[in-house]
Amino acid sequence: MRMYDLSGFKPLILLCALVLAPSVASAFDGTPGADAPPGAAVPAGKPRTIEESVRFGAQALRSGQTEQGIDSLRYAAEKGHAGAQWKLGRMYAEGEGVERNDIKAFEYFSQIANMHADDNPATPEARFAADAFVALGAYYLVGIPNTKVRRDATRARDMFAYAASYFGDPGAQYHLARLYIDGDGVDRDPRFAARWLGLAAQKGQYQAQAALGGLLFKGDDGIPRQAARGLMWLTLARDAAAGPQDKWVVDLYEDAFSNASPDERAMALVYLEQHMQAVR
Repeated sequence: MRMYDLSGFKPLILLCALVLAPSVASAFDGTPGADAPPGAAVPAGKPRTIEESVRFGAQALRSGQTEQGIDSLRYAAEKGHAGAQWKLGRMYAEGEGVERNDIKAFEYFSQIANMHADDNPATPEARFAADAFVALGAYYLVGIPNTKVRRDATRARDMFAYAASYFGDPGAQYHLARLYIDGDGVDRDPRFAARWLGLAAQKGQYQAQAALGGLLFKGDDGIPRQAARGLMWLTLARDAAAGPQDKWVVDLYEDAFSNASPDERAMALVYLEQHMQAVR
């Protein structure tokens, strides 16, 4: 039984900066169908399956044939292909090759969440479902002006918690932890947040590494100061930070490094080497 029924909400939301996009954009897995999309350029007498439609759509997008690509992906999405739904949702949410359309973006992500909430986490569709829950959680966290989608931190927490626990999604684990760090819609609980951050950090989620490092370096309610270990996590996060949106990660690292003692810096290097060996 699905935990979240989104059918009562109209698709009226945008993709905000909180949404982490797992590396699934290039993968469209699913069960092939038997129909051919109308107007698709296929060899005569050789109908295209849903899976072939997805591959055709992805190839068309890469080659700049946006209209053909979208038509092909839309056909597969209408047939319930989670990968096609996810790709279209991201495109409309970000205005990637199409005019930004928050209604369509929210609709596609809602379809995924409703159809695949109970999928085995080991299935190919699970990563799309997890990302959809993360996106929806971010939507509810900020709300959309002049729509029926209002800011609802409790609903956002539920979305993040489901993806974090059932699918083990590191992005969801990070976002859930942030709610408990900030006390946003929940009672502030740094210790509970640290447990989720630790799970995500071990999976290489750099934002979780940064947040965990910050908690450990300074200490917090119920969290004793562990400066060297905190600096280790901050070092990993800084190395993974890639864009202007990650300036907070770099700033957090630089502040910690400048305030760390020589012994703490040296011990952080020891922890870092131990971590890298364990990862290898």
